[in-house]
Parts: sequence; C-alpha cells; structure tokens
Amino acid sequence: MCGIYGMVSFGRDPLRAPQVLDRMGEAVRHRGPDDRATAITPGAVIGVERLRITDPRPQAAQPFKDHAARVWLACNGAIYNARRLRARYADYPYRSRSDIEPILPLYLDRGPDGIAELDGMFAIALWDERNRRLLLARDRAGEKPLFWARVGSEVWFASEVQALLVHPAVPRTLDRTALDDYLTLGYALEPRTMFGAIRKVEAGTVAAFSDGGEETHRFWRPEAIPVLRLPQEEAARRLESHLEDAVAGQLQADVPVGVFSSGGVDSSLLAALATRGGTVHTFTVGFSDPSYDERMPAGRLASALGTTHHTVVADEPGLRVALDALTRGTAEPIADPAVLPTYLLARTAREHVGVVLSGEGADELFGGYPTYLGHAAAPWFGALPEGVRRSVARLVGALPASAGRVPLEFLLKRFVAGALNETLERHVRWFGTGLLGEADDWEPWHDSEAAPVWLEALLAEPDPLRRVMLFDYLTYLRDNLLTKVDRATMLVSLEARAPYLDRALTEFALGLETGYRVRGPTTKWLLKRVARRRLPRRFVTRRKRGLSVPIGRWINDALRSDVDRLLAPARLQAEGVLRAERVGQLLSEHRSGRVNHARALWPLIILQIWRERWLGD
Repeated sequence: MCGIYGMVSFGRDPLRAPQVLDRMGEAVRHRGPDDRATAITPGAVIGVERLRITDPRPQAAQPFKDHAARVWLACNGAIYNARRLRARYADYPYRSRSDIEPILPLYLDRGPDGIAELDGMFAIALWDERNRRLLLARDRAGEKPLFWARVGSEVWFASEVQALLVHPAVPRTLDRTALDDYLTLGYALEPRTMFGAIRKVEAGTVAAFSDGGEETHRFWRPEAIPVLRLPQEEAARRLESHLEDAVAGQLQADVPVGVFSSGGVDSSLLAALATRGGTVHTFTVGFSDPSYDERMPAGRLASALGTTHHTVVADEPGLRVALDALTRGTAEPIADPAVLPTYLLARTAREHVGVVLSGEGADELFGGYPTYLGHAAAPWFGALPEGVRRSVARLVGALPASAGRVPLEFLLKRFVAGALNETLERHVRWFGTGLLGEADDWEPWHDSEAAPVWLEALLAEPDPLRRVMLFDYLTYLRDNLLTKVDRATMLVSLEARAPYLDRALTEFALGLETGYRVRGPTTKWLLKRVARRRLPRRFVTRRKRGLSVPIGRWINDALRSDVDRLLAPARLQAEGVLRAERVGQLLSEHRSGRVNHARALWPLIILQIWRERWLGD
C-alpha cells in the first residue's frame, strides 16, 4: 500500500517544476510513512510513499523498473493473483517478493491489455519511455484512488487531491456539475471531482496519455454481465466457495490482519472465515446512544469465534477529533458521517494490525439495503386508489420525527414521497441527501456532456431491481463508501481490504438473479443462506443497522455554534452557491424538532468546511 504521485511532460520543454515532487509526497505521506523513493527520467518524475505490507525488505521499494530502465511502475494497492503471475513469468529477473512487481512482466508481455488480468485493488501509474506513454489505471470497484490534472503540456497524477493542489497552476475552482451530484447524492460522480481542473481515473479504466493526446479504455463493464440461471443449491455452493477463496486471498500479508466487525451478517461472515487461518483481531465502534451502539452483538460474535476483540467509543470529543483530522487531511468533502467513527476505529486498529478486512460491497452485490424492499413495494402502492394513497401519505406525514439511526418513520416518509417516481429517480430520492431540488433538478445524469459512460446501458436494463443495484455499485459504493474507508484508514497508515469485491466473487454476485438477492421481506437472501452454515442464527437474522453517527443531536448541541457560522444566511448569500432561504428553513425545522433534517444538513455543513479549508473562499 502506498501513496503515488508524479508528473510527465508531453511537450519538448523539460518539466517546469520537478522540485514540487517533494511537496506532493508530503501531502500523501500518511499513505506510506515507511519508505520514500523517486524515479527521475528526462520527461517524467514519479514518487512513492511506501507502507510495508508485503515483503518489507528494501528490495521491494517502488518505483519498479524493467531491466532496461525504460518502463517505470508505481502502484498503490494489493495484487491477489501475484503468485500466478510470477509463475507465468518465472524467467523475469525479479528483485523482490512484492505482489506489485509482477505487473511489470505482465505489461511488457501484453501492454495495457494486461491490466485487465489483475485481480486486486490497485491504482497504477506506469511510464513507458519507449513510446512516451503514461498509463493510469484503477481496479474494478474503485477501492484505490487516483487523480490527475493537466498543467500546460504536463500531466500530473496523485493518490489524493491535495497532492495536485501544491502546484499554483492547478486552479481551485468549483466544478458545478460535481456540485449538483454532491447536493443530490452526497458525493461527486467519477470522473469529476469538486475541483474543475482535477479529474479522477474511473474505476475499471486505463487512461493512456501520450504526445498524441489521451485515450481511455474501460476494461470492466459490470452492467454487461449476463444473468446466471442456477439452482439454489448450486448458487449457494458457488457463493460459499468464492467467499472462502476471497478471504483466504486477502489474508495474505507480512503484517497482522484484523476485521472491522459490527455484529451484522457481512462482517461476521468475514470474521468467521478469517479465523480459519488462525487468531485474528476484531474491532468495533460503540456509542452511548443504544440505537447506534454495536458493542454488544460484536462482542458476542468475538466470544463465539474466539477473536482478540477491541472496542472504540465514539464520543463527542473523539468525533470532533475525527472531523478535524479528516477535513484537514483530505481535500474532498466526504459527506458520509460514518467516516468519523471509521477513522476512530482505524486509529485503534493501527495499534495492533497493518491490514483490516471490511464488508464494503456486500449490500450492493447481494441486495442489502431497505430501499430495495421499497422498490419491490412501489408498484403495489402505485396501484392503490388515489384517495387511499393520500390517506396513507397523511398518516405517514403525521408521524413524529425520530433522531434514531434509520427510524421506521424516516423510511416510510421517504417511501411515500418517492414511490410514484420513475425507478432510478425514485431511488435517488430515497437514497440521496434529500436535497434534490437544491441542484435545480435531476438533469446532470441525463445531460449529454455529464452523463456517465454506463448510463445508457443501465437505463436499458429491464429488471428495475437489478438496475438500482447496479446504480449503487457504480456510484454509491465507489464514490462514497470506498472513498470513506480508504481516506479514513490511510490517514492512519492502515490498509483496508474488501473481500466481497474480489474479482471472481463480484462477477458471480453481479450475475445472480435478483430473486436470489431480495426475496419477499428478506434482503441478502442467498448470502444469509450461506452465512447460516458458518454463524449462529442470531448474527444472520439481526436487523441491518449500518455504521452511523447521531448527527441530528450533534447539529443542535455540540456543533451548534459551528453550524450557525457555516450556514449563516449572510455567508451563503455572499458565496452564491447554496440557497440561503432554503437552508435556513431546513435548519429551523431541524432545531424545532419537527423534522429530522440531519441527512440533508450534514452534506451542507461538510461542503462549507471544505470550501473554507480547500477552495480558498
């Protein structure tokens, strides 16, 4: 695991500011504080801040180069099929046992097409001096980040945005389309970032830069995976085998490995499979509010599996520390409040292990969100007489607001508000920030310039439930959840791995019939069926909770003065980005207790902190 960065000149002029490489490295040093190395060639410089996970010896330090010193490689991540690649290219003169080095003989043999053969999480920068070509590539799910910007005839790249901002020629201007995404969803859709001059290499994509321009090849197309037709027992058998292989592969490391555990089915199954390889550490976060606390079920699981268990309490002072660390250390507005306890959890885990397994991807791949049940019920609600629907809407609207984690009242109000919309818009209304309308309307997804490359195929998907699950995999997972986990863990130099995103397991899960994922009132039906073979029943049937924070009360209490300053009407009017009157209404209703607007207000608060610290407003 590393922080990678560098710059390449595609003009005849030499690099204008190679000395800035040191500052770029400082900006991402938290990703790899163990070693630092650079490669300097006439047209390119590449830097790596290394975190020692596999082969800690000096020989494994990056960047790697081929025997002729014409091809240079830097990679942030872990390659799980490295052993098979080594066996294939056994004659290559390796200098280390690193899982990254086999990428070089693969590239020398197959060129850019070889990237598609990698199984793992990765962000790759490869400079081929022979044809003056820079390749930037990311893994299929988007676990590892990689950003780039053009500075005249140069291309700059880095693992995190702040490393690109050290150059004064990279303007700190707001990308309005990314802002629309953020206000609607809580995050910007790839390849955009909140900075207009900075772009993100898309997940499952190789971007090639040369003197002739830029070309992009998308080697991963999850929306094109065909539906599998399997008997139930065969599907369960295959799933169990894929899970065993995925966890075993991701336990490979030269440092101790742990598991983030909530006591829910996803993380519990990972912990159960991980303990087959020996004793593991498990880590759980707790809150004083019992509706948010996970310590009891996670502790029971640890006792049942015999893990070495650790708990972290996310109290208000701790959350304050996390908020300050994340907003100062990451030049992206991460609006998911779960990033705060994730940071606290990672900080404690780093004291005991170098790698943690986390359950990201299970909900998107196996159908775990309550919204999927809502989509199944929406046609039934739409078929009711209009008068009945109005009566139901009035009854639901009269329910008192709750400050709990995901209260039934909140789910019912969201359901009634969006049930009659088209499937994808309904999903965004249910799953988004609730600020749809602050970004004018839902047009960014349908605008020809801003539309994601996968949107047309997604809209053509005939199964509505499969459509929204793919949407979550292509947006919420990679642009929110994986960003949250990567930044929170890497700020404390901890590597996080997501076994559910293993290549073979993901391909299998994406091909499952939706009836194997959501069946009646049961979410993650097939995954739970397999989990019953490994876990006590209470961990399989436990209601989904998800890691969250009591933001609603925090806005009214401990953060009250900060919120009032950040969302002050005069400030919003002067900035001209948010609608001061509407924001004031949301805050007033929230403070009165009539409506819990925490889901809408928190992204606005984070946006304002980000503007203050990174945009230069």
